[in-house]
Amino acid sequence: MQTTTAERLQAQLAAVPNRPGVYIMRNGEGEVIYVGKAANLRSRVRSYFGSPHSFEAKVRRLVEQIADFEFIVTDSAQEALILEATLVKRHQPFFNVRLKDDKHYPYLKIDLANPWPRVEITRRVQPDGGMRYFGPYASAGSVRKTLDLVKKLFPWRSCTKAITGKDPRPCLDYYIHRCIAPCSGYCAKEEYDNVIRQVILFLEGRADEVVKELRQKMAEAAEGWEFERAAVLRDQIHAVERVTERQAMATTEFIDTDVFGLARQDNQACVQVFFIRATKVIGRDTFTLEGVSDEPDEQVVASFLKQFYQSATYVPQRILLPCRVAESALIQAWLSQMRGSKTKLVTPQRGEKRRLVAMAEENAREALQMMRARWLADSGKTRAALEELQEELNLPTPPQRIECYDISSIGGTAAVGSMVVFVDGRPRSAEYRRFRIKTVAGADDYAMLQEVLRRRFKRASARGEPVEPRADSSPARPSTGSGRADERAVGYDESWGVLPDLVIVDGGKGQLNAALDVMRDLGVGHIPAAGLAKQHEELFVQDMSEPIVLPRTSQALYLVQRIRDEAHRFAITYHRGVRQKASVRSALDAIPGIGPKRKRALLRKFGSVQRIRQASLDDIAATPGFTRALAEKVREHL
Repeated sequence: MQTTTAERLQAQLAAVPNRPGVYIMRNGEGEVIYVGKAANLRSRVRSYFGSPHSFEAKVRRLVEQIADFEFIVTDSAQEALILEATLVKRHQPFFNVRLKDDKHYPYLKIDLANPWPRVEITRRVQPDGGMRYFGPYASAGSVRKTLDLVKKLFPWRSCTKAITGKDPRPCLDYYIHRCIAPCSGYCAKEEYDNVIRQVILFLEGRADEVVKELRQKMAEAAEGWEFERAAVLRDQIHAVERVTERQAMATTEFIDTDVFGLARQDNQACVQVFFIRATKVIGRDTFTLEGVSDEPDEQVVASFLKQFYQSATYVPQRILLPCRVAESALIQAWLSQMRGSKTKLVTPQRGEKRRLVAMAEENAREALQMMRARWLADSGKTRAALEELQEELNLPTPPQRIECYDISSIGGTAAVGSMVVFVDGRPRSAEYRRFRIKTVAGADDYAMLQEVLRRRFKRASARGEPVEPRADSSPARPSTGSGRADERAVGYDESWGVLPDLVIVDGGKGQLNAALDVMRDLGVGHIPAAGLAKQHEELFVQDMSEPIVLPRTSQALYLVQRIRDEAHRFAITYHRGVRQKASVRSALDAIPGIGPKRKRALLRKFGSVQRIRQASLDDIAATPGFTRALAEKVREHL
């Protein structure tokens, strides 16, 4: 008799020991979809196969895909933590928070076993005591920038040839003071070793020691009448000082510190790290994370720390974090062991340390927005995304104009809809539209979506006829359409008449079917439509029972996510504005004797209902159009 998957998994569960270790979940194709660790493997692994109703949404989706699992026993929970970070980095499982990079991060390497060492870029850290590594850096650009800076400041050799000291003449680097020419015997080994030692001090953030040493050598050269050498050292001192001056004073404490800031949006997150050595920020870098949806900040930061420090070459005395992290005691013990002395994880709440974390968070937010903007600006990527979308959705051509719709409400109150437009993969914000829901009572997202689509496509079918006033469906900004001036004057909006090549609705099969019903009724059922479900980032299309799952590295997936996120942002922004206006209106409209003009006067003077409540009776009475008796009514009702 054939054994079912459930029976096989139950048999495997019986063999899981009560030991610390790591467990690896696989799907039906044998792909690693999750790596976890546990102090007690039996208890943790069995918990995945209990009642699914008690699971969070992400865990439920994971459990639905588990077809097999394996485990690795370790001697301690700390060993399990290290192994978990290694396996996550290797397999990049979909359900883990993971650094967005399938390759090794770059480092700077100095081979001290070489008699004439160079500073090089590498992607592998070898357990060799003769090597010094600095990093990791987030990208080749980051590490290249640091390498170029070090080359400008310190005259180490960049050539790869064998050093004999017998070359007839040195290369150009010698004449522009970028090398001290060991190839031609112009320097002793001791002098070259000193240059490399200065490079190491600088990369460690100890630039003050480098400057102090260079000043001493400059004074010695001047006393020995070696004025040309003294001038070269003077220029080198000035160069190092200019670099360190640009590194803002970060803290008054002489404690090596790494500062982390987190920014996240949907399934992506950015972590900004500032490296503080002594009192200065000597560098910073930005790392991108994936798989963060449905994960709390505490788990996201903990997962990042494990993956980042698992390959880091240096652990500082103190690590400042934007939030408390899961398993902080275990992570702190592991990092202290790596350092060889105590390392503290600190989540500051106020003062100078909190300011540093806030600065890192702000930079992380800017980096996340810049990353998205850079992707949209890359015409090659957007073109590839549109072509991939055409192939996956079986469209006749790449979708030049894509419209996406979203609904935002709380229990059906202050319900609004949004329509965003992307043309050639880029946002066309002048053609965004927002809708106040008029005909739907209660929390019925399907009916609300149908109302929005009905109003949008009715206007498309009435092209050339006057459209309704824009009070309930206004553009984000005045339209930049090319319609004639007299047509615009009487209320025409030509952008309504431009039909999309693809309609995307935020939601799954239910939202898609609701959209298709109303589009068929309005005679635009020929326009391709898709529903983007947020849980699995799946695309539902007409006449297909199974959703289309785009690869997580797909350019098309990133594009539709970006469009969906923009529709969501636009809807939420409008929804908040509607709610705020409604709260103000309900508070002031209930006051006898306060009409629209007096309400506007109050809001113009005080700015908000809260400030009106806090104002004195005399201040309210001094508002244009008010008397003291009317001011008393305002105070009484607010």
